[in-house]
Amino acid sequence: MSTLSLQLQKQLSELDEDDLCYEFRRERFTVHRTHLYFLHYEYEPASDNTDVTLVAQLSMDRLQMLEAICKHWEGPISLALYLSDAEAQQFLRYAQGSEVLMSRHNVGYHIVYKEGQFYPVNLLRNVAMKHISTPYMFLSDIDFLPMYGLYEYLRKSVIQLDLANTKKALIVPAFETLRYRLSFPKSKAELLSMLDMGTLFTFRYHVWTKGHAPTNFAKWRTATTPYRVEWEADFEPYVVVRKDCPEYDRRFVGFGWNKVAHIMELDAQEYEFTVLPNAYMIHMPHAPSFDITKFRSNKQYRICLKTLKEEFQQDMSRHYGFAALKYLTAENNS
Repeated sequence: MSTLSLQLQKQLSELDEDDLCYEFRRERFTVHRTHLYFLHYEYEPASDNTDVTLVAQLSMDRLQMLEAICKHWEGPISLALYLSDAEAQQFLRYAQGSEVLMSRHNVGYHIVYKEGQFYPVNLLRNVAMKHISTPYMFLSDIDFLPMYGLYEYLRKSVIQLDLANTKKALIVPAFETLRYRLSFPKSKAELLSMLDMGTLFTFRYHVWTKGHAPTNFAKWRTATTPYRVEWEADFEPYVVVRKDCPEYDRRFVGFGWNKVAHIMELDAQEYEFTVLPNAYMIHMPHAPSFDITKFRSNKQYRICLKTLKEEFQQDMSRHYGFAALKYLTAENNS
């Protein structure tokens, strides 16, 4: 056995099977079969070192988003798909039957085969992040459509904000629509008038304002230059970062705290959060995921998530010392 698998065995054996959160904890040590580059991939990053890959993860029920994302983002994409063996064959047939997908060779499809009872969201993100061939990545989610032209705008922003030599996370402000058929705004001006008419909203404004409040949408409306914002508790923006940024924490599976923990770690590593004045992405409506339903209906799930969250914060203060104490106090005040 390799050193890694011996180490995993040891960590697994140290878990307490009577712990009510045992299933959550063992998920971190689950080894998944993975098929990298499931379909043909061919891409040479631009020689000017400004290239950006869109990174996302999905399961079978979100496949319908792929063609739309390809139409909105012409740059490279790295996707981790969580599928069973049978679903992988279905996906193959779906992709081969799609002109849009077959015409694109700069999309890396990485299949992580199903194992265990939770959706390993952060493991999937890490797989997609590890297999990019560009210096920068846009950490997105599959149910968002980037604005038209975002790929080129981000490449310009990377130079303008000197991402190569500074620790920055560039924020792409997130909005949402409740309409399945949306005439997608072609400009910021058009997006603002749709916000005023109530066709669009700032993302999660009605259920989880804290997740995106620090983006400061009121300021964004009139901003013409990038502006810096400070981290606050529960902040989870979508960001563009260098490929050497920290991984996502695997202890968070299913629904809850998976992105919040990552942004907190970026803050602990002293990344500057900079909002891009002419960038936006829009969340498209869909049926709730299995995991959010489980989170809402299962009290034990919520208790375990709270426990994991507290343990993560303690690990953060051990690792980052005094600077990380603010995460514990922010949590207590929120």
